[in-house]
Amino acid sequence: MGSAKTALLLTQAYNFEERGMKFLCMKPIIDNREGDNVIRSRVGIERRCEWIYPHTDLYETLCAMFGREGKKDWILIDEVQFLSSEQIDQLARVVDDYGVNVVCYGLRTDFQSHMFEGSQRLFELADTIDEIKSTCSCGRKTIINARIDHSGNIVTAGDQVEIGGDDKYVALCRSCWRNRRVESTRRSTLQFED
Repeated sequence: MGSAKTALLLTQAYNFEERGMKFLCMKPIIDNREGDNVIRSRVGIERRCEWIYPHTDLYETLCAMFGREGKKDWILIDEVQFLSSEQIDQLARVVDDYGVNVVCYGLRTDFQSHMFEGSQRLFELADTIDEIKSTCSCGRKTIINARIDHSGNIVTAGDQVEIGGDDKYVALCRSCWRNRRVESTRRSTLQFED
């Protein structure tokens, strides 16, 4: 989070549009913060997209779309971490069978530092991986998207997926994440003792 990955996706889409290239933007419906099928960046740019449902067979869906509208040159997918491993396999098949370029943007790990299913499969199959870096307040590279409560304390338990932005997550380096977890646990223990 905070790396401008969605802004990069939207900038890429704009560049394709300017060049008259055929492309498609998609994202999983689980990220429905906008209430509509829109990819929106925190910097204020947005674009309509196609939803990907949990049951969507991306190979079949894209093949049918190519039959109706013609093959796309590029497919841009936001929040790829929310796809299933089967859906990542389906995207790889689209690349192999149709020669379509698929570029995925998303998070590697959840708030507990565990890989998302879609991200893990993407790391296993992707032809290339480009890391988009962001910086922790201490100056180091962030690697953890820590979940926080309304007071800014680190949350250490809960469902893997909880959609939110800066109100629920903060990007941290591993050291700051560990230190803030220890501090949150210590504060929690002190509250119980009082």
